[in-house]
Amino acid sequence: MMKQVLVDMDGVLADVYSQFSRLELGETGTVIDIESLYGKLESEAFPNYEKHVRSTNFFRTAPVIPDSVGGLKYLNEKYNVLIVSSATEFPDSLKEKVEWLNEHFPFIKWQQIILCGTKNSIKGDIMIDDHPKNLDYFEGKKILFSQPHNMYMVKDDCTRVNTWQDIINIL
Repeated sequence: MMKQVLVDMDGVLADVYSQFSRLELGETGTVIDIESLYGKLESEAFPNYEKHVRSTNFFRTAPVIPDSVGGLKYLNEKYNVLIVSSATEFPDSLKEKVEWLNEHFPFIKWQQIILCGTKNSIKGDIMIDDHPKNLDYFEGKKILFSQPHNMYMVKDDCTRVNTWQDIINIL
């Protein structure tokens, strides 16, 4: 039986930091240095977080994390991959996230997409996520995808990766 890999969307497949930065620049003219955001959650790092995350097309137009298409395709051929996203906090994101996945990851079937509130009831063998809170309860292999908000966190029970190439190398 193939191992089940749970893959987060925002911060692992979708580059929400670039999306927030682009929107802040367009709205306020402020260029945000990503390194200045280390240790801050997105909601703390971006002044217009609430406005942007709740705006139409925020999730639909997010850029793709480099090498995630090829990396996810590789995993999808080797494992039972499920895309798991805490999406119900932002109800408008449900449709946008599915459309975004269909555009950028057409090899992912609708049956492989789980949009939920919290991830603590989703089971698998491996979880790839950028938010340590989602990995805390997980009983399988934990892979922490580096993003500014988690750069200072030390998680002894997680394998930290910085790129999709790192994921391919360990899986």
